[in-house]
Amino acid sequence: MKTKTKAVSAKKQARRLIDKLPATASWDDVMQQLYVRQKIEAGLADLNAGRRHSHASIKREFGVA
Repeated sequence: MKTKTKAVSAKKQARRLIDKLPATASWDDVMQQLYVRQKIEAGLADLNAGRRHSHASIKREFGVA
């Protein structure tokens, strides 16, 4: 049942995002808003689960430290 609850919640969130777009919004505009929201939600879930990296470790990984 937990998956169903998340699906309903995602559906409501998607509707709210779409309703905020102007009437002239394109499919690309809609998809971009949904994609950004999905990535934000995934990042927040990672943080809540303790999956995070320090600023210094990211700099080392990309060779800027």
